[in-house]
Amino acid sequence: MHADGLRLAPFRGLRYAPERVSSLAAVTSPPYDVVVRPDQVHQLETADPYNIVRLILPQTADPTARHRQAADTLHAWEAEGVLTRDEKPALYVYEQRRGEILQRGLIGALRLTAPEERVVLPHEDVMPQVVEDRLALMRETAANLEPLLLSYRGDGTATGATAVIERATRRSPLLTTTTSDGFAHRLWSVTDPAELAEAEADLAARRALIGDGHHRWATYLRLRAERPDRPAWQYGLVLLVDTARYPLHVSAIHRVLPRLAPRDALGTLGDAFRVRPVPGPLPAALTVLEKTPGNAFLLTGGPEEYHLLDRPAPELLASAVRQDRPAAWRRLDATVLHAALLDAVWGVPDRATDIQYLHSAEAAVTKATQTGGTAVLMRPTPESEVRELAEQGVTMPRKSTSFGPKPATGLVLRTLDENS
Repeated sequence: MHADGLRLAPFRGLRYAPERVSSLAAVTSPPYDVVVRPDQVHQLETADPYNIVRLILPQTADPTARHRQAADTLHAWEAEGVLTRDEKPALYVYEQRRGEILQRGLIGALRLTAPEERVVLPHEDVMPQVVEDRLALMRETAANLEPLLLSYRGDGTATGATAVIERATRRSPLLTTTTSDGFAHRLWSVTDPAELAEAEADLAARRALIGDGHHRWATYLRLRAERPDRPAWQYGLVLLVDTARYPLHVSAIHRVLPRLAPRDALGTLGDAFRVRPVPGPLPAALTVLEKTPGNAFLLTGGPEEYHLLDRPAPELLASAVRQDRPAAWRRLDATVLHAALLDAVWGVPDRATDIQYLHSAEAAVTKATQTGGTAVLMRPTPESEVRELAEQGVTMPRKSTSFGPKPATGLVLRTLDENS
C-alpha cells in the first residue's frame, strides 16, 4: 500500500433501528448546510421525534447550550436503542438512484492527512465561524454525524473498490428507503477481510477531491490536531465516489444580498458590466444566463424582473482580480463576482448577515423577495475546471459550486469512542 494515498478504514456504524422510528426516510435530513431556513428545520423536527436534524442543527433557547444538547440527545437515543451499533467494523456501500441518476460509493473512516500531503484536495475556501460551529458540535458529541462527499478518478473498470461495490449490490441491503426528494437509498456492509483488502489496495494509490464538506474537512483536521493521542480522531467519515464510473452532478450555489436593494445594485454598476433586462419566468431567464459566453450573472429582486450582467470592464478586472493566480481561476464566475462585484463595485461585507448562500435558484428568488434584497444567480463550474485548480493547490471562492447527489444524513453515523 502506498503511504501517500487514500486509506479508508472500516468502522462500527451507528444506525437507526427501523422498528423504533416511523420510517427511515422520516429520520433523515439533507446535509446541515442545505437546511438553511427555520421552517425547514421545523419540518424535519416534526417529521419524526428522532429526526437527525436534532443532532446536526440542535435548536435551543440558549445558543451556548446547542451542542451540549445534541450530545445529550445522541447518547439518549443510543441508550434507548433508537440508534444501534453494528457488531462488526465495516465499509458501507451506498447507492442513490433517481430516474437516470445513479451514484454508488463507499462510506468509511478516512485517514486524515495534512494539506501539504495533497491526498485530499479541497477546492474552496471556508468560513472560520462555520468551522468553529462544526468543531464545537463534534467536540461535544464525539461523533461524525454526516459523511463528506469525496470523488476520485478510477480507471472506469469493475476492479478494486468498484468490484467490491458491484458485488455488494447483488446482496440483500441493510436498508432501503426513499426520501421526499425522490431519491431511493440503499446501504450494504462489507466486512469480509479479503474484500476490505481489495478496496484498500485500490484506494491506496488514489487522491480525492472534496465535492461537498469543506467546512467539515477543516473541522476534522482541527480535531486531529487537538487529539493526537486518540486513534479514532485521526479519521473522518466520508463517502468516496469514483466519478469515472459514477459522474457527479454539478450545480450552482446562488447568492442573496439581503441588505442590497435591486435598485441600488443596478444603480451603482455604472460601466462596470453590460446590463440587459431578461424576460421571465425564472427557467427562461436561467436559460439565457446559461447560454451567455464569458462571465455572466442574473440579478433579481423577485420573480417579475431579471437583469443579465455580462461583459465586465477589462479595467475593472485588472484592478479588482488578483493577477498572481492562474488564468483559469481569474476567469471563474465566482472569482469575478466576489472580487469585482461584491468587493469593488458594491462593497458588500463578507459576513453572513450580508451574503447568504442558497442551492436553489427558486429559494434565492424567494429570499430576495422576502428581504427586499438582491439575488445573484450563478452557473455551475464544470468538475474538470474544479479538479484542475485543486490539482494546482488553488482554492476557489467559497460556495463556488455544489456537487451531488449529496449523501442523506442519518443513514449511518460514526462515533469517536475507542470501541467504534
